Amino acid sequence: MNHQHTPADRLAEVRDFFTPRAADWDTRFPHDGPAYAVAVADLGLRPGDAVLDAGCGTGRALPALRAAVGPTGTVLGADATPAMLLAAIRADRHREAALALADVTRLPLRDGCLDAVFGAGLISHLPDPEAGLRELARVVRPQGRLALFHPVGRAALAARKGRPITPDDLRAEPNLRPLLARSGWLLTSYTDRDTRFLALAVRQG
Repeated sequence: MNHQHTPADRLAEVRDFFTPRAADWDTRFPHDGPAYAVAVADLGLRPGDAVLDAGCGTGRALPALRAAVGPTGTVLGADATPAMLLAAIRADRHREAALALADVTRLPLRDGCLDAVFGAGLISHLPDPEAGLRELARVVRPQGRLALFHPVGRAALAARKGRPITPDDLRAEPNLRPLLARSGWLLTSYTDRDTRFLALAVRQG
């Protein structure tokens, strides 16, 4: 019998993947911190802004996001895996942000309430990438910003997993640009090198 994977199935798979890895996630990639800080700087946040770390994991971006928006800003961290949020709390990063157990394709936020969204390693784990990006667009104000980040580029990440880059990779610019456009975003900057992947987009409308 041919079983079609539903978004609920995909969400369960994401949780199954991350739950056993949560406790030692930060120790597996201990040198990524500075790359997160640089990516957050490129997002162009201002003091007082409201920003969401979508799929925040252990919260490695949260200190940089808090520093960027200052004490008057709002930092939210949402993740679908309880074990990852628990790891964020153990690392004391809950002091930088309000953490929420939430599926980023169905956020408990009102329309246009954010200035920006930061998503590290997010796209490949979205059950429905277009629907997920559209939901992120919904909660961001017009001309608000989106950063899709990974601390290593596509080739380095594929090599780490022992496989080549494939043409259907969602993060390849020819695939990502129209995907973002269909979801309410305009891609404004694209970087893919061994030490960094960063796509910046602006909310249309």
